[in-house]
Amino acid sequence: MRKPKISSNKLVSMKEAIQDTVKPGCALYIEGFTHLISFAAGHEIIRQEIKDLTAIRLTPDLVYDQLIEAGLVKKLVFSWAGNPGVGSLHALRRRSQKDSTSKLELEEYSHFGMVARTLAGSAGLPFWPLKNYEGTHIAESNPKIKSIVCPYTGETFATVPALHPDVAVIHVQRADTEGNAQVWGLMGTQKEVAFSAKRLIVVAEEIVDTSIIRRDPNRTLIPGILVDHVVHEPWGCHPSYAQGYYDRDNAFYVDWEEISRDPASYKNYLDAFVYGVKDRKEYIAKVGTDLIERLKAKPRRCEGVDYGY
Repeated sequence: MRKPKISSNKLVSMKEAIQDTVKPGCALYIEGFTHLISFAAGHEIIRQEIKDLTAIRLTPDLVYDQLIEAGLVKKLVFSWAGNPGVGSLHALRRRSQKDSTSKLELEEYSHFGMVARTLAGSAGLPFWPLKNYEGTHIAESNPKIKSIVCPYTGETFATVPALHPDVAVIHVQRADTEGNAQVWGLMGTQKEVAFSAKRLIVVAEEIVDTSIIRRDPNRTLIPGILVDHVVHEPWGCHPSYAQGYYDRDNAFYVDWEEISRDPASYKNYLDAFVYGVKDRKEYIAKVGTDLIERLKAKPRRCEGVDYGY
C-alpha cells in the first residue's frame, strides 16, 4: 500500500523532481498515448545522466529512443516500439541487433498484455488473466507470461505479472499544486500507471487553483494523494502534443527518421537540444517562436455542465 502524500504544495522544478525520484537502476514509466508524452522529463533525465534504467512503456517512441541513444537504458519493457507513422526507432534498432556491442535486454508483451500489467498493479493484484496470447509466439519468448486454470470454467488463461514502476511521469493539461490532475482528449493508461507506481511526478501544462479542479471533477484523472511532485512545464510534450494547448509537430517526426539513422547526426541533435540547454524554457527558445506560434492550438471550447443540487 502506498503512503499518501499529504503535502499541500508539491510544486518543484523538473530538475528537482527528477533528482529526487529517478535513481540509477530504477524502473521508469513515462506515460502518454499519442499526446501528453513528457519529452521534457526524458530530456532532464538525459541531462542528469541517470543510468541503468529499466524503461517501461506500452508504446515507446522518440523520447525512449533518445534515452537509449544517451546510454541510460539497460532494459526495455514494451509492446510496440517505433516512430509513429514514419518508421523505426534507430537507437533501439542498433542496440537490439545480434552484433550490437551494447545490446539491450528486451521484455515484450502484446498491447493488452502491458495494459493488463498496469491494471493488476493499480488494483493491488499479483497478476492479470487474459486470452490474447493464443496463436502467438510472444509467450514462448517471455518467461514472465504464465498460465492459470480458471476455478469456475476449467479454461486455461495466460497471465501477466503486476507492474509497479519505481517512478512514473504523467503529463496532464492542468493540475493544482496538490497534484490533483486533469486530462482530456485521448487517454492511455495514465490512471492505471499512476495508481501502480511507487513514486509519481505529475507534469502540467497549466497550474490552476484547486477551486477550478473542483469545478470540473469528472476530468480529474489522478488524485493528489498519489503524487510526489508537481512540475509546471508548458510545451513539455513537444514534438508530441497536448490537446487544447498545441498541435503535434509532424515535420519533426518525419525529419527524425534521417536524424536518428546516423549516430553522428543523432549526437548533434542531443548536444544541441538536450545537453545544450539547461531546461525546457531554453529548449523552446531554441526551437523558435515561428514554430511555436504555428503549433498553438486554436480555441474549441467544450460546453460545461451544471453540477448544482
